[in-house]
Amino acid sequence: MAESAAAICTRALVMLGARPIASLDEAGMEARVCRELYPGVRDAVLSSHPWSFATRQTRLPRLAEPPVADFAHAFQLPADFLRALAAGRDGRGEGARYRIVGRTLHADAEAVILTHVFRPRESEIPPFVTQALVARLAAELALPITESTSRAEMLAERADREVTRAQRVEAQQGVPPSLETFPLTAVRG
Repeated sequence: MAESAAAICTRALVMLGARPIASLDEAGMEARVCRELYPGVRDAVLSSHPWSFATRQTRLPRLAEPPVADFAHAFQLPADFLRALAAGRDGRGEGARYRIVGRTLHADAEAVILTHVFRPRESEIPPFVTQALVARLAAELALPITESTSRAEMLAERADREVTRAQRVEAQQGVPPSLETFPLTAVRG
């Protein structure tokens, strides 16, 4: 089921026994708190794990101005960038030495392919991750909505379990990555 930001917020509000919202643009306190907290909570959940639905490889545009020190080139990060997983060159998505500085990536390579976590539309988030997002959002909304620290703590524990559950489901969706090279096996020849 494709969800919107407002639908995700409503599910979290209902868990708290609060009034549901139809839009984040509403004037009520529930919508205002969701408007403030939702983007950060969403980005935190998405960047907490290399989710397959939120991972992509992108050729980064090189900037004209080089870095001040340490690397030869600077590259612009994508607007929806949340977290770097690896950088590569020469048609590979990993293996390049790099550093993230602000909204740029610095590297010695002439061209860089970045493997990164990005911010997908809510409708692209699978149900098992949406459930974790709802749980995490409910935990964050609990204090401003219910003013109950004990409820917020209980919901934070539940959210941690939901995120762990979502990571387990995600891990079952493909073949585990293998080690291409490992120094100890190379020595054994």
